[in-house]
Amino acid sequence: MALKKYKPVTAGTRWRIGNAYAEITTDKPEKSLLESVKSTGGRNAQGRRSMRYIGGGNKKKYRVIDFKRSKKDVPAKVASIEYDPNRTAFIALLHYADGEKRYILAPNGLTVGMTVLAGDAVAPELGNALQMKNMPLGTNVHNIEMQPGQGGKLVRSAGTSAQLTNKEGKYAVLKMPSGELRKLLINCYATVGVVSNSDHSLEQAGKAGVNRWKGIRPRTRGVAMNPVDHPMGGGEGRSSGGHPRSRTGKYAKGEKTRSKHKGSNKLIIQRKDGKKLAK
Repeated sequence: MALKKYKPVTAGTRWRIGNAYAEITTDKPEKSLLESVKSTGGRNAQGRRSMRYIGGGNKKKYRVIDFKRSKKDVPAKVASIEYDPNRTAFIALLHYADGEKRYILAPNGLTVGMTVLAGDAVAPELGNALQMKNMPLGTNVHNIEMQPGQGGKLVRSAGTSAQLTNKEGKYAVLKMPSGELRKLLINCYATVGVVSNSDHSLEQAGKAGVNRWKGIRPRTRGVAMNPVDHPMGGGEGRSSGGHPRSRTGKYAKGEKTRSKHKGSNKLIIQRKDGKKLAK
């Protein structure tokens, strides 16, 4: 993909680095796969604000993505690569041989006209979805299931991929984007390839207004509040606020929050920092 550096015609464009959208082939989404999304503004069913710093932003419609890849052994042709306002990755519109249309996450290198397939033991080629037991070691995958038939839950954001490093009995060992080594059931489906839009992390908004377009409102710092509103509030002059903590008093840095008895502990071989989980 390519990035676009803006000319400094305004203060907001001086530092802006945007996406050139070189891979995008159309700006018209498939109408049958669109759904309306109600904007809550952070309000719950009673109309009371339950989440701060949410509201405004551009309207957008949800694109229904096929994370399950449940249409087995039916070839599909890539009709277009599209932008999706609901996620960082690009999406691909598939036209199946039987006439059905579906969206999937577009992997890097997928182009219009290519054919993709899903099935238990299809070829481990770009864009194909299959069980991990039928993939060779070293394969880069994304959109990975945690339970067979559940649909992809892991590794779905732009530029990410996990690597299949080993197979141990009923488990496949994956190296996650964070660096964590963990086991997943070997019968789970995953899609071959790296998620598209890999330069997303290099983009720069350029101005605060871009967050407003996304529906993110300005965040008030704890130290700027009164003691009644936040543990770090109050004090004479410019006080530091002490040890960083949340509004409810939980330490923000270094405190372990993961349960020692969590069921998936036995599936994690090594954490992202290289340490083993305490038994």
